[in-house]
Amino acid sequence: MNKSIAILGTRGIPAAHGGFETFAEQLALYLADKGWTVTVYCQETGPGVIHESIWRGIRLVHIPVKHNSALGSIVFDWCSILHTRQEKNLKLTLGYNTAAFSFIYRLKNLSSLVNMDGLEWKREKWSAYEKAWLYLNERLGTWFANHLIADHPEIKKHLSRHVNPNKISMIPYGANKLDNCNKELLHTFDLSPNSYALVIARPEPENSIFEIVRSFSHQKRNCKLVLLGKYVPELNEYHRRIMNVASNEVLFLGSIYDNKIVSGLRYFCRLYVHGHTVGGTNPSLVEAMGAGSAILAHDNKFNRWVTNNSACYFKTESQCEEMFTSLLDDKDKLSLLKIATHEHFKQNFTWEKILQDYETLLEQYI
Repeated sequence: MNKSIAILGTRGIPAAHGGFETFAEQLALYLADKGWTVTVYCQETGPGVIHESIWRGIRLVHIPVKHNSALGSIVFDWCSILHTRQEKNLKLTLGYNTAAFSFIYRLKNLSSLVNMDGLEWKREKWSAYEKAWLYLNERLGTWFANHLIADHPEIKKHLSRHVNPNKISMIPYGANKLDNCNKELLHTFDLSPNSYALVIARPEPENSIFEIVRSFSHQKRNCKLVLLGKYVPELNEYHRRIMNVASNEVLFLGSIYDNKIVSGLRYFCRLYVHGHTVGGTNPSLVEAMGAGSAILAHDNKFNRWVTNNSACYFKTESQCEEMFTSLLDDKDKLSLLKIATHEHFKQNFTWEKILQDYETLLEQYI
């Protein structure tokens, strides 16, 4: 049986951006190793023509677009669909942001699956027009796709309001289990193991960054709070507010895409702080669990399911401050948290398990 698949909806591989790109890389390599013919569509910025390359046995289709923006991503998705409609492989789209375009698969009688991501249309960063576009595409994605993938039980529950639950499979995000990292990498940032709490998140209101930074900064901690992410205070009011309330124990390291450095920062942190309030199975949270981090997370149904209630939680800024005060110097509590989250991760979120579940599902549609 010829097993052939096209993976669409990401910026492409090798992964250099975010969770979906990392997942696309992991899945593509896994399927290629299992004998599948794998094509991944890759977004390029700037002028040029569509061209192809091979990376580790995977066919990459590079599509240049003029705009490095949301509009550019829409153009890229449209061009990807026009290109792949000529081929008879299975289509897997990561994200529903342009699901309206997938009516083409129906017209061509091509099988397609969509990973429906989180509740993207609820994010505060979008305008009313953008939220409407995303909500419409979420609904259209549930209709046009042959099958849907939800990365969290609550996402499946949400989608089941619009389609038969049998059309939805729940498969969460995965991550690598970290058993050892190079602590020398920390020296670049003047850090040492167990001397800092860590936040890896886009600086957006729904990720509680302002509340985390201000609650940490209310008193001297004798511990650093390290934040990864792109902060542009001269252009973004929210970023400016965060940096204005930060104490001198808060470090802004910017965006770091070197996996060895990011893994090392996770592995050696005293506490991982996860403020996401919207979404399903967040990749950064799963990766922190894979690193064996003690976790302080925003208290909501998404984070509690992912961590299996094995983390500590906060709902308000005052609760976050109380947790910082009680946790940062409690070595026994932090040790118990590390063990609990790591054990839960090994049972439920390793790439081996997640990718096996994906292949089993995909084989039903080839």
